[in-house]
Amino acid sequence: MPQILLKLIEHLQADDAGMPELAALIAKDAGMTSKILSVANSSAYHRNSRTVSLEQSLVSLGTDMIKTLVISESVFQTFNNFPHSGSTDLRCFWQGSLTTAVIARDIAKQMAYPHVEEAYLAGLLHNVGRLALLATAPREYAFNFTARDDEELCAVEQRTLEITHTEAGAWLVERWNLDSFLADSVLYHHEPVARLEAAHPLIRIVRLAHLLCANINEPAAIGDAGRLCGVPDEELAAICKAAARQVQRSADYLGIDLSGADAIVSPPAYAPPPPDPVQQRLSEEVRNMVLVSEMGQTFARQQGETSMLAAITRSARILFDFDAALVLLENPTGHALVGVVAGEHQQRLSELSIPLNKGGLVVQAAQERRQILAARNAPELSIAEEQLFRLLGSESMVCLPLVAGQRCLGVLVGGAAAWQLPSYQKRERFLQAFGNQAAAALETALSERGHARRQIAHVAEEYREASRRVVHEVNNPLSIIKNYLSVLDSKLARREPVVSEMSILNEEIDRVGHLINGLADLQPSDASSVTHIGRVAEDVLRLFRATDFVPPSVQILLRMQEEPNEIEGEADLLKQILVNLIKNAVEAQPQGGKIEISNRGYVNRERRLYVELVVADSGPGLAPEVLANLFSPVHSTKEGKHHGLGLAIVHSLVKKLDGMITCRSGKTGTSFEILLPARGSASQTASVPARVMDSV
Repeated sequence: MPQILLKLIEHLQADDAGMPELAALIAKDAGMTSKILSVANSSAYHRNSRTVSLEQSLVSLGTDMIKTLVISESVFQTFNNFPHSGSTDLRCFWQGSLTTAVIARDIAKQMAYPHVEEAYLAGLLHNVGRLALLATAPREYAFNFTARDDEELCAVEQRTLEITHTEAGAWLVERWNLDSFLADSVLYHHEPVARLEAAHPLIRIVRLAHLLCANINEPAAIGDAGRLCGVPDEELAAICKAAARQVQRSADYLGIDLSGADAIVSPPAYAPPPPDPVQQRLSEEVRNMVLVSEMGQTFARQQGETSMLAAITRSARILFDFDAALVLLENPTGHALVGVVAGEHQQRLSELSIPLNKGGLVVQAAQERRQILAARNAPELSIAEEQLFRLLGSESMVCLPLVAGQRCLGVLVGGAAAWQLPSYQKRERFLQAFGNQAAAALETALSERGHARRQIAHVAEEYREASRRVVHEVNNPLSIIKNYLSVLDSKLARREPVVSEMSILNEEIDRVGHLINGLADLQPSDASSVTHIGRVAEDVLRLFRATDFVPPSVQILLRMQEEPNEIEGEADLLKQILVNLIKNAVEAQPQGGKIEISNRGYVNRERRLYVELVVADSGPGLAPEVLANLFSPVHSTKEGKHHGLGLAIVHSLVKKLDGMITCRSGKTGTSFEILLPARGSASQTASVPARVMDSV
């Protein structure tokens, strides 16, 4: 409502209202000032050629005319700007409003009601709800805007729009926060007279004025309303007779064209026949299916998660008339819903987190997999949800779970006006279908992102593991080289020949290079090469014996057969296996003991021949928890950050040789039994007698 009107009504109701103060107040509104001056200078009031000032104009017009002009002009200024008011014939509307206002003012005077201007304003506004309905639903209400203003019109409005013009008008007036029963007089101006006996005088005045203006053919109701107001029938007739002249004069002063308004016929209110509910539901379902399918294709065309989220929020705003929309996704741990960047409020949204174990309406939507509607003034809102309302800038919000299969990926939150919530309840299936379509597309995008991340992480982990294994395995030949350098130094000091030691050093240096170049290679070893296991075992023992790595208290026995003694695979891989196992066996017997390396001949496993190679020690055995995780990288009590990898590397090397390894352990010792593919194992089917060779 214009502030000038509110202040003027207050000023005019004051007993000590002076013309200078009134002129100063009206002067603040250019349109109002122009209207007052034009009326004061018209032929009806102006008697000479001299132009009068605003204060002189007010004196010449008089208080009653000033009040009429100020109130009427303010109302017309406000409501002539409503949508569709410029394209609609408003002659009947304003004629009825002015007539009701003039009659209400005269009835108020007859009743000695103290606020005559309030009665005039109430009459002027009593049907403003019809303008509001026309502005809100022009297509549905265009015909009934010109219909006869009676109780049947209210019934049709309720049936077609679910709101009457009395309710709409009262809602508008209530928003002006007037300390008055003005809104009630608008709300009840179609109420049966019998119910208004104890009502406030303003309500009875407007009801009687409306009957005299729009329902003159209901003499019984008019008589009852007149008696409620204490106005006799003859006075009512005089009021109605004088009203037409006053309305025309006011319209002329205000510049409102009412010519021909009396000739316009107002038809009865019309309600279109209700649509077939089955056909309507079918049409709606087909429409929704088409829209959801189109949305699915739109989402599928997006590249990347960010564009996908932007498409989801943009489509939700278009389809469901959201003021704003945002997405909260479940974090990787599944403990909270976190905001994701998609459109505006990027920084604040990315820092928003709602724990899933703390409850709340948004969490309820995610956990129960159903739509939740929330009002801004709901008492159960959490702080995070109040933050969401501020981000959305809306009166209400719709929490739509994004469900793909049995998993809820997150929640789409849309901001909306409070009056829209009933429509979202009716369209819940459509909203749910949209959420499922969006979740399916989002899951695909997240899955592709997760797959790429897993691939990168897998490759990185493989390289980290390979580098650790290289460091671990290189330590073995480096230790041997270090020990041989010590032996070499001693022999050179005694001028003894060192040809054998130099040969071993060259071999170990080559092995270091081979390990560095080949250990990270994930390709299987060259199965075409053939290795003599007895010779490899003797080379390994020679390395250990020559470098004092094996203490005198540890005895190593080598039991090899002449046949079978050849396996398919690289000798360096077998050498690495034996070095690791012997080192472990030596370290397991710090007080001394025995290590036995033996070739136990052929073994037929699943119709393939293997040669069984066993490395056994007489140590205290392995603890059950160690044995359970024997071939996995474990934390070791040995010094050095790469210890604990030896048996895991042994296991991988055996697999590279296409073999198998098992371990037996007890109080009498530990043995590792290795099955290695025998040479030509695909064609060999029988074992060969063997001669056991003992070597100390």
